[in-house]
Amino acid sequence: MPEIDPARRASQVASALAEVRARLDRACDDAGRDRADVQLLPVTKFFPASDAAILYGLGCREFGESREQEATAKVAELADLLASAGTGEGADAVRWHMIGSLQRNKARAVARWAHAIHSVDSVRLVDALSRAASAALAEGERPEPLRVLLQVSLDGDPARGGVRGHELTELAARTEDADGLELAGLMAVPPLGADPERAFEALAGVHRDLLREHPRATALSAGMTGDLEAAVRYGSTCVRVGTALLGSRPITSY
Repeated sequence: MPEIDPARRASQVASALAEVRARLDRACDDAGRDRADVQLLPVTKFFPASDAAILYGLGCREFGESREQEATAKVAELADLLASAGTGEGADAVRWHMIGSLQRNKARAVARWAHAIHSVDSVRLVDALSRAASAALAEGERPEPLRVLLQVSLDGDPARGGVRGHELTELAARTEDADGLELAGLMAVPPLGADPERAFEALAGVHRDLLREHPRATALSAGMTGDLEAAVRYGSTCVRVGTALLGSRPITSY
């Protein structure tokens, strides 16, 4: 891939971010919702820390990653970039979200840097994260409990991740009671080829049911580049956008 000029890249990202913010503004207006109630989470997976630094300079403070090894390195690299740039803010000004599937043996590493994890779908993972987050809190590696969003399966396909509706009650209760964790809400991805409207409508119903037992679990992570408008209509509080901000392929050289 040809080398890309840093100034040109910064201009590209700034333009893309402005377009996505305007799009999200329109989606909230159309849905009659307060824009402040819907977070735009830039997804920086597969892209370099320098792109996250550009987004940081444009006001973004939270980022989504999906692979532990890549994210752990990027967290450290962005902290170095911000320090060298003299932003006046430390690495603790940034909040990182783990949005991809997570193996239990990676829980300890993720608990050191993640503000939230959006993809919890098993009791065993809850238990692993509880141990990891509790240890990180005790050792001063994190300032607050790890926010947990339970991933809901909208098609029952275990290969795509997510817990099915009848299993959610037990998982939510286990998370609520777990040391070091905070039950924040739900996350879901529409099934491949599905109508996003119907998928997000179903998710909204599941979320309403959850809130009856867990009224503080108000977060709903739903919607990406192709379907954020539908997600906002059905109550999403966090849209995860990567392609519309950074492009469809990784930028590997500058």
